[in-house]
This record gives sequence, C-alpha cells and structure tokens, in this order.
Amino acid sequence: MLLRACLAGVVFLALSSINASALVRITDDVGGRIGTYVEAYSAVRSSGERVVIDGACLSACTLVLGIVPRDRICVTQRAMLGFHAAWMPGPAGRPIPSAVGTQALWEVYPPHLRRWINSRGGLSSKMIFLRGRELAAMYPTCR
Repeated sequence: MLLRACLAGVVFLALSSINASALVRITDDVGGRIGTYVEAYSAVRSSGERVVIDGACLSACTLVLGIVPRDRICVTQRAMLGFHAAWMPGPAGRPIPSAVGTQALWEVYPPHLRRWINSRGGLSSKMIFLRGRELAAMYPTCR
C-alpha cells in the first residue's frame, strides 16, 4: 500500500509537469525512495513550476524544500511536513536505519530547515512535524 501511495504521488508530479497551469500541488504524499523524489523535484525545478503544499508532505516528499527554489513554494493552512531519518527495508520488511540515506536528505535540506530539525533533536526514527505558524514563518502562504 505504501508503494502504491508513493507511486501515485510521483505519477501526480509527472502529470502535473505537463499541466499548462505550471503548478504542482502536493496534498497527501507519504514519501518513498529518495532518488525518485530527487528526480521528480529536479524536473519541477527545471520546468519553472510553482509548488503548493496543501496537506501532508512526509519523509522523502520534504526534499521539495531543498530542490525547488524557496520563492516557488507556498503552503496552505492544511500543509504539514514530516521529517525522519532514512531507512531501508530489512529482513521481514522491518526498517533498518540508513546513515547514507539520512545524510543524503540532510545535504539537500536548506540551512534554515536544518536548524529547525536540529532544534527538535535531529533526524531520527521518530517523525517530527512542521506545520501551522512555524511553517508559515518559513514559507509564504498560498494566495
């Protein structure tokens, strides 16, 4: 199910890229493979499209904040970002922490976001959330 949700998010990004409105809307994206998101958001960056975060953007989805220029991202009141350390499926599908994946996330995040993450204990297996006033202080509200 997680894979299906991740693929739906990536397909939505790909389809949005050919939409004449030049707008990518993130509504409920639970994340997935880091490389897939780097590729999709790099295409968004190159296209000049704007990004609206209007719901959950979790895990690898948050890479949008470091790949697409900040002035092309806006958030709605429903926006909620979730950050955690990277992991890979291990035996029986159990998550195994990935230091390499976590470092890759960290290197993409902009400095203001790294400071915020550090102020909450850093990236770990526990999801930390950025929303509401804190998020609106970092990114413009969509109009």
